Amino acid sequence: MRNRFDRQLEELHTELIQMGDLCENAIRKAVAAVMENDEAKAKEALEAAEETDRIEREAETLCLKLLLHQQPVARDLRQISAALKMITDMERIGDQAADISEIVMERDLCSYVKTVDMAGMAETAIEMVTKSVESYVKQDLELARWVIREDDRVDDAFVDIKGRLVEQLIGDGAECALDLLMITKYLEKIGDHAVNIAEWVEFSITGVHCRGEKPGEDGKKDMQEVERG
Repeated sequence: MRNRFDRQLEELHTELIQMGDLCENAIRKAVAAVMENDEAKAKEALEAAEETDRIEREAETLCLKLLLHQQPVARDLRQISAALKMITDMERIGDQAADISEIVMERDLCSYVKTVDMAGMAETAIEMVTKSVESYVKQDLELARWVIREDDRVDDAFVDIKGRLVEQLIGDGAECALDLLMITKYLEKIGDHAVNIAEWVEFSITGVHCRGEKPGEDGKKDMQEVERG
């Protein structure tokens, strides 16, 4: 019975890695489409996002099989519960990459995006997504906590880019500035989803999930601890 569980868990890890790779590809293609005004890359990002949706359904089905047939307890149960939460966040990352692509297909932002460091922000967000999935597969608590800390870099980049784009709103590039602001917000949310994944990895390893929100969104909330079940 345990051997079968381990095989299915390994299959789940493979699907999560696939989803992570597709998310990375979707973000990278979507941002390249913005930087280069490349509709073909925007379409490739949309395709990657659609493939993420397909794997999401397969991974969820596998999680449910593991829960129903194997009836895991303790750390095994936490791993599968965390995987279900992670799958949702990765699907949303794919959706946000698709949203960026759809903006690109409507407007040429190439000349305006050169005024901000969107590429740097995107690379940080991509690394967070990649490392968050890696931390789950390797059950690496320190790597998960690194992802959580790295979110400050994405948030700072968003604030900086937002400030630069606000300056453009008084000129002829108002509509483009608003589109770029929306794109950077999507990248900032991608970073948040990577943090969510890392927090569930921490829960799967320690049995404790600390959840808090940074000021500037919905205000500070008290840290909650979900004790070991």
